[in-house]
Formats: sequence, C-alpha cells, structure tokens
Amino acid sequence: MPGKFFDEWTVGETIEHPLRRTVTETDNLLWSTMTHNPQPLHLDAEAAKASEFGRILVNGTFTFSLMVGITVAETTMGTLVANLGYDKLVMPKPVFIGDTLHATSEVTELRESKSRPNAGLVTWKHRMLNQRGEVVCECLRTALLLRTAK
Repeated sequence: MPGKFFDEWTVGETIEHPLRRTVTETDNLLWSTMTHNPQPLHLDAEAAKASEFGRILVNGTFTFSLMVGITVAETTMGTLVANLGYDKLVMPKPVFIGDTLHATSEVTELRESKSRPNAGLVTWKHRMLNQRGEVVCECLRTALLLRTAK
C-alpha cells in the first residue's frame, strides 16, 4: 500500500505495519560507527556485561530511525512534502541484539495547512514493539502531506 494523501486520513486510524525486523549485531555496530557514538554499552561486550542489562544494548537512535523507516511505506510514501518534527520521543524498554521489532501508527491530529492549499499536516503516534509486545520506542511525528488532486 502506498502512502496516503492528507485528505484520505482520519483521526484514530491505526496501521499495523507488516514489516518486521530482527536487529543484528552488525546493525548496531555499523549504526554506532556511522554516527560516531563510542558508548561502551553499545560496542564493548565486557562493559555491557558489567552493566545492569548484562549484555550489549542496541543504540537507541537506530531503534528510532528503524521505527520511522518501517512506517514510511504505509504513511508518507509518494505523498510527503516534508517531515516537520518528531516530538515526545521515549524509549521505555531496552532493545537487545536478536530482538524482532514491528511498528504501529495512529493518526492523532489532522490540520489544514494555512500556507499551502495543496497540502495538510498529519500527526501520527508511532510505536515500536518487540517480540514480547513491549513498547521499546514511541514518538509523535508530524508531516506535511499533499492532498489528492481535485
């Protein structure tokens, strides 16, 4: 399913995104390296073992970015003008290597654009859940989407 236009959304509409992803050690290592994040809890097995978690934690910015990426196909693919912001980002549970993640999106707000008659603003609450159904990441995302051509 491609993304939807602004006027095709309704408040309360929820999507269970079909894409699932098992996080690998390579994902975590490459993301931490690409973003210059030397946090030992993400990269050093001995330091992570000595922590309260007892094992390597997946870099939280990877989890956030994966959540947004998983949601694109069913939300904004082909209809996006611009992402305007991400708010209230929380990570209530840790992600570990080997966790399988999936996402949901719920429309929480629709607003007409005051400056662009061909577009409107949609806000979703995105949630990333692990294989146990625990929320590991959540945020509000606001995007400017095109309207259907009239």
